[in-house]
Amino acid sequence: QITSLVRRAALTQNDNHFNYEKAHNFKVHTFRGPHWCEYCANFMWGLIAQGVRCSDCGLNVHKQCSKYVPNDCQPDLKRIKRVYCCDLTTLVKAHNTPRPMVVDSCIREIEARGLKSEGLYRVSGFTEHIEDVKMAFDRDGDKADISASMYPDINIIAGALKLYFRDLPIPVITYDTYSKFIEAAKISSPDERLEAIHEVLMLLPAAHYETLRYLMIHLKKVTLHEKENFMNAENLGIVFGPTLMRPPEDSTLATLNDMRYQKLIVQILIENEDVLF
Repeated sequence: QITSLVRRAALTQNDNHFNYEKAHNFKVHTFRGPHWCEYCANFMWGLIAQGVRCSDCGLNVHKQCSKYVPNDCQPDLKRIKRVYCCDLTTLVKAHNTPRPMVVDSCIREIEARGLKSEGLYRVSGFTEHIEDVKMAFDRDGDKADISASMYPDINIIAGALKLYFRDLPIPVITYDTYSKFIEAAKISSPDERLEAIHEVLMLLPAAHYETLRYLMIHLKKVTLHEKENFMNAENLGIVFGPTLMRPPEDSTLATLNDMRYQKLIVQILIENEDVLF
């Protein structure tokens, strides 16, 4: 619990600037004209592929210098071409927000008009309308219009939120922590299992942790309207388990074997969000 409080304090301490660590995304680059390394300040020799450039922030360095550059990438919005399918930490750093604005916008809309909607998150919206919402976010960012006048069916907004999570190159529950979460879910003692899950949560990158925390607070609100929407923590676990966590190796067998544990993890996170986060 104390670790959670420390983490939460660190996240809310400086609301205007979110200092989430992010590694640079270096790609080999051919520079036109003379170029100097922005790490060691020495000249980059050669005619082609003289060094590497970070495709998120534009930092130019020698290939050998790239190993020593700290994880201080501050992505430039002009270089971020889309919202969906973009690395979560990259997106929040580019927009300087604690969470992806897609998550905030969709949850705000769903809580305003959809909490009592029967089968919320389980009932599918029209695929082409969900794609429209995705394109709107990619094109207009946080200015995307997802209001009731534009999309009266709340299932479209819920579908767009789930699609955002599914499209992430690294899931909210990262590949690095996946097996640790599955192992924690297998512990039979409820108290020990909760403790183990809490420990793994602390290993998530800050932006992933904060996004998961915010989503679980929202899903807890959804369960408070279970009489109207028929969605309890277990039902939401079935929907969000495979959406928030995927095994590192793309194996159908592993996915099938782990499905009940994925459901259980999300169910436990929803039911205990006040203790775990």
